[in-house]
Formats: sequence, structure tokens, C-alpha cells
Amino acid sequence: LAQYDGIAWTGCSLTVFEDDPRVHTQIEFCREAFRAGVPSFGSCWAAQIAVVAAGGLCAPNPRGREMGIARKIALTPEGRAHPLYEGKSGVFDAFISHVDEITHLPPGAVLLASNDFTRVQSVSVTYQGGVFWGLQYHPEYDLHEMARLTWCRIDKLMSLGFFKTREDAEAHVDLLETLHQDPSRYDIAWKLGIDSDILNEEVRRTEVRNWINRLVIPTRRK
Repeated sequence: LAQYDGIAWTGCSLTVFEDDPRVHTQIEFCREAFRAGVPSFGSCWAAQIAVVAAGGLCAPNPRGREMGIARKIALTPEGRAHPLYEGKSGVFDAFISHVDEITHLPPGAVLLASNDFTRVQSVSVTYQGGVFWGLQYHPEYDLHEMARLTWCRIDKLMSLGFFKTREDAEAHVDLLETLHQDPSRYDIAWKLGIDSDILNEEVRRTEVRNWINRLVIPTRRK
């Protein structure tokens, strides 16, 4: 693993605290990445894997699923001073889709951001010589990807009360797709409560860019 400049993790439909060999394999791989000193980054499942690999805990969020857009994510004092958030607003919205959450941080972890729904929205984990910057939300998503994810989960989301009817869900998906194709549609952005945190790619992907510029490249140069 040491030959790699960085490791980027994606989300996953597995549950990190279940006794599942697929989960065990990923936890051990994360530990190997820590030991190799390769800078890691990822969203959702990735943050949970990093925390568990370093000795922390996750559990189902008692509030249920956080879906669509995480509102009012606020940086902690540590987050405002952290290179991951260089150039980012102190409070912002972001794409999200999760049921489980980080409940206990391990030694070497620093809470960087929270909101009212999920206490750990962002964390930096230092463990056995490696560093992992993990986000519960998804800076890599765009409106099209969120539309497709919503479409695939319409039945589930209806059962959870996000939509009253399939027609409501399909109309919501159509709005997301239309706004993705034409971000100038202020009427749709207003209706969905979406601003530059979501619509501006440079703003939305600040964390990914900072991981590369402030952690991957400096680590490679050592």
C-alpha cells in the first residue's frame, strides 16, 4: 500500500457493526492503510470504517435516515482551524444518505463538524502513523447522482415517510434532474432550499481538493 499516494473510499450499503466477513475485510484493510501511512479520505461508510478501525464505535442513528441534503453542518473550532476546511464556510449544506452514525470517537480522532441530526458529520482520525479524513456527507455527489439514488430507493423512502406517494417522489427526482441540467433555475433551487453549497461544484468539493493539496501532496513529498 505504501506505493500509493492516497486512498479514496466510497460509501457502502453494508453495516459496519455487523458480524460480516465483508466488513471485517474492509476494517482490516483500513488498518493496513493506517500502518502504511497512506493518506485516506472518504464519505459516509468510509468515515465509519476509519473510526471503527481505530477503535471507535458506530450504531444506528436513533433519528433514522438522514437523506437528501444535510442541513446546517457546522464546523467545530477544530474544524474551522483544520486544513480540510480551508476556504469552506463555517456552516453549510451537503448531500447525504445514511442510517448509521459514529457514536464514539477513538483516541487520535478529532471531531470537525456536526449538525442537529448527526453529531459526527466530519472527523480526522490519526492511528498507527496514518491519517484519515472522513465525512458522513457526500461532497462527491451532484444533483444527478442524488436524483438516481432517490429513484432507486423510492419504495424505501416512501415507507419511511419521505414521500406520501410515488408521484411525489418522481416529481422530486424530476426537479433534481432539471436543476442539475440548468442550475440557473432559481425557482427550483428556491423550492428545494438549495444554494451555492450544493450548486457550486468548487464549493461542494472543497474537502476533496483540500485533501489532495493539504494532505496527499505534502505526504508524498516527505
